Amino acid sequence: MAVKNKFLGIEIGGTKLQLSLGNSSNSIGQNLRYTIDPAAGASHIQEQIRDGLNKLESFDDIAAIGVGFGGPVDWKTGSIRVSHQVTGWEDFNLLEWLKQLTKKPVAIDNDANVAALGEAIHGCGKGSESVFYITMGSGIGGGMILNGEIYHGKAPGEVEVGHLLLDKKGNTLESKCSGWAVNQKINTFISENPGSMLANMAAGTTKPLATFLQPAIENGDEAAKKITEEIADDLAFGLSHVVHLFHPDMIIIGGGLSLLKAHLQIPVSEKLPQYIMKAFLPAPPVRIAALGETVVPVGAIELAKKHWLSLQSKHSF
Repeated sequence: MAVKNKFLGIEIGGTKLQLSLGNSSNSIGQNLRYTIDPAAGASHIQEQIRDGLNKLESFDDIAAIGVGFGGPVDWKTGSIRVSHQVTGWEDFNLLEWLKQLTKKPVAIDNDANVAALGEAIHGCGKGSESVFYITMGSGIGGGMILNGEIYHGKAPGEVEVGHLLLDKKGNTLESKCSGWAVNQKINTFISENPGSMLANMAAGTTKPLATFLQPAIENGDEAAKKITEEIADDLAFGLSHVVHLFHPDMIIIGGGLSLLKAHLQIPVSEKLPQYIMKAFLPAPPVRIAALGETVVPVGAIELAKKHWLSLQSKHSF
């Protein structure tokens, strides 16, 4: 079935809101971005969405809307379970609200699932039958794509890779490898090594400390390299469980920490085989996400397109 319509992808996160207008090939045209104020609550984000919808070009040409939401959501009903960053979303039916507001078909899913869909179909996972996506930001989330479709478990979620236990003491992948955990790790190092390169780079800054790892490594700083390799080792250990459970064709790393690129990808790729049983070797290739900050909007556009096609298929009988 030929698809010539426009589709709207919406990303609702803890720090940013994006509305992206795309076509059938998921090429993004108009893109609107808003900064989210968590203290203002869900109602303020809803106002931002209304504002964005009013600014969109050719709104009448939109066939369907896809949404990637930053938190557990019932993808069948569209009801939000909770947002860990913004209050006011609890038990809010975002799908019905958007349908009434826009009079368009709407599909909604967790943002990590939607990002996984974007990377698997239009990013570096293109052509792979099974893709596991992990996003490493302030928290850690995941998504699994099988034959171009999001894998769903029982509501309210699945593939919460960040909550994998790394030991019986309660340490999780998120507690060791998320952005805030990395920042804490660097802060501890700086307090113990005030004359270090990382300490000098971070002096007086309000930026997340993890952003200084890449430039420090590229300037030959062994401490930054060691910290990154420790993160990579914990990440590889966590991902070994993913391989033993799913054995995907490819593992893709996204999120803010993926900006470390080869500095993270290479040590993870080197460590992963050490934690996998020999029968499963070689380990799946580990790649850095190709879509960057557009990964959720691109995935949301794809979600919208799939939803529209399913509706067309039903109406054809």
